[in-house]
Amino acid sequence: MKIEERGRAKYRPLKEYDTEQVKNLLLKKIEEEQDNAQLIADDSELENINRENKKLNVVSLFSGCGGLDLGVELAGLDAVNSQENTNSLLESHKQFLEKRNSSIFHTIYSVDMFKEANETYRLNFPKTIIQNEKDIRKIGKFPNCDIVLGGFPCPGFSEAGPRLIDDARNFLYIHFIRCLMQTQPAFFIAENVKGMLTLGKGEVIKQIIQDFESAGYKVKFQLVNSRDYGVPQLRERVFIVGVREDINFQYQFPEPTHGPSPKLKPYVTLHQAIGDLESNPGEWYKGGFSSIYLSRNRKKNWEDQSFTIQASGRQAPLHPGGEAMKKIGTDKWELPGGEEMHRRLSIKEIARIQTFPDWFTFSDGNNKSISHNGRVDKVYKQIGNAVPVELARVIARPIAEWGFKNIDKIIKQRNTSYQLDLFESSHI
Repeated sequence: MKIEERGRAKYRPLKEYDTEQVKNLLLKKIEEEQDNAQLIADDSELENINRENKKLNVVSLFSGCGGLDLGVELAGLDAVNSQENTNSLLESHKQFLEKRNSSIFHTIYSVDMFKEANETYRLNFPKTIIQNEKDIRKIGKFPNCDIVLGGFPCPGFSEAGPRLIDDARNFLYIHFIRCLMQTQPAFFIAENVKGMLTLGKGEVIKQIIQDFESAGYKVKFQLVNSRDYGVPQLRERVFIVGVREDINFQYQFPEPTHGPSPKLKPYVTLHQAIGDLESNPGEWYKGGFSSIYLSRNRKKNWEDQSFTIQASGRQAPLHPGGEAMKKIGTDKWELPGGEEMHRRLSIKEIARIQTFPDWFTFSDGNNKSISHNGRVDKVYKQIGNAVPVELARVIARPIAEWGFKNIDKIIKQRNTSYQLDLFESSHI
């Protein structure tokens, strides 16, 4: 399966895999990872899982601070209450905790290794959700569920790499699939960066989709821009959505709701999103701007949408107030009036741009031995890594609406032949 050559391209991908080869390779790799996980796993927390029989129980992998999870729960509330009613119920954290129980979705379990992100998750979601602060490769058994979420890390793949599942390196998306094969949920939603579409000249996404399909799912993927759905940010991300093969539902990605067309709502601007925070922005990452930072424009105007919020305080976009940056040469921009006249977007502002509600609280770890920038950078990282809440809400809504209307069918199909042990499963 590997072609050995000298030089940089030591291994090249073999593109002509038939369906049975893919299934066999995937199952073999999953079995290896499952065996490794069971050797070191402590799955005692599964005894305390708080499932709801009349809801779609959700497991969140690579959960971070919970942007995707919150958006999905809001979509579940939308299906029950309508979006307008949901919004009116969520003006405070207390209201969220009180009303989330009426959502068609019910989060039961999350996994992430980022300590401060897990602390943030605990501050905002109910204590009934079991949190596993562990390397996913060390989890032997995942809880049975109806939907799996996760923004798995993008594999480090190039033209020189072999087929993903045949690679000696341990790609984390394999463990997303391991969870699916073990629990056979009705649906899954995965998110990743735009760049995965062009890795290996498009071979990566083909292989990943093929692997998800081999786990027993009808899979669709699409590149979406968050600003097309009411998020005040230029943020392109790939969503991969799967529906189990035995379920009579065809997922369709929602059409854009915002844009330049008169048939759509106008894009949400920075002024609309954060204009009221100008006099009380809260904490922001402080310090100078490197030559790399100043190699391109970092400032949008008030009537535009933000640049992509990254997982770094140092790389945060500039606040739109004051004069625009000026290009003075190739890959060289300046800050009129000097650096002191410009600042990065604050934590409160980037949270708004990522469409977190104002009541959502972020933990910086409260470690006094770490500098101000070090602490706030942990928060920037959490927010920048998150899926914008409103984007997650839109992507999950078709599943929520169908699930609400067909919950009895889903319940009936639970614990059927699809709930087989991984190694006895005959449909893979």
